[in-house]
Amino acid sequence: MRTIAEGLDFPEGPVVLADGSLLVVEIAAGRLTRVFGDGRCESVAKTSAGPNGAAIGPDGACYVCGGGGFEWHRHPDGTQTPGLQPADYAGGCIERVDLRTGRAGVLYTHSDKAPLKGPNDIVFGADGGFWFSDLGKRRQRDMDHGAICWARPDGSECREVIFPMNTPNGVGLSPDGRRLYVAETAPGRLWAFDVVEPGRIARAPDSQAPHGGRLVAGLPGYQLFDSLAVEEDGRICVATLFNGGITVISPDGGSIEHVPLPDRFTTNLCFGGPGMRTAYVTLSSTGRLAALDWPRPGLRPHFYAHDGL
Repeated sequence: MRTIAEGLDFPEGPVVLADGSLLVVEIAAGRLTRVFGDGRCESVAKTSAGPNGAAIGPDGACYVCGGGGFEWHRHPDGTQTPGLQPADYAGGCIERVDLRTGRAGVLYTHSDKAPLKGPNDIVFGADGGFWFSDLGKRRQRDMDHGAICWARPDGSECREVIFPMNTPNGVGLSPDGRRLYVAETAPGRLWAFDVVEPGRIARAPDSQAPHGGRLVAGLPGYQLFDSLAVEEDGRICVATLFNGGITVISPDGGSIEHVPLPDRFTTNLCFGGPGMRTAYVTLSSTGRLAALDWPRPGLRPHFYAHDGL
């Protein structure tokens, strides 16, 4: 593992840009930050509270899940971790950030069914639409049901597609785009949904789950799933909390491998570098962005930021 940047304020949502630099959100600071190969960081944009997952859209802009923020807990060892819905919570949103100007604008605050509570992770399909998870928020004595939505990047449609889910977090698409993967945080479960057309899924015939998904894998003990990325051959790589690291799962769930990392809040990853063989990972509680040589190539995203950023 190579540490690229340190001192980040709970980084998440790594995105590789066309020139090899990266974007990360800093959830606790409410900003989108660019990280260069030499470790230099520069602020790109101020976002709404609690930015989380991020992805480049077909227009070269960065689309950010505005999670609404958290209460923060700082620990004696210098780490920090998120907690309940904050006192100044004002809702969740999806934001579009113009990377050339740094201007951030709210694209959606509601789906067709309900207000967005805590958008978390995001992935674009080849059609230019995007899927995102709404994990919801936790309060002292109750919490929200979560959902998966699909939206157009022009602001014209945001549709709730999968509901209810228990803290849905990581989202990703199979290499052929015909399967949507969703990782639930609290249960430590990975689900698959068949995509029949952009923004629409089919219920698995034998599913007993209320949302109609197919269970791919679940983890024993107290391990929580966070965001995810997909490899070129279809394996699903899920950032794993408490047993910090990356859990690599085959599409049929028959093979599960754990890659340990030195942060119990390993929250997200993306692929880049020569041959897409570098995994860039956010080690969030210790404020680091790290890189690992990966044994297999990651899946190349459909869109990159335009040259000249």
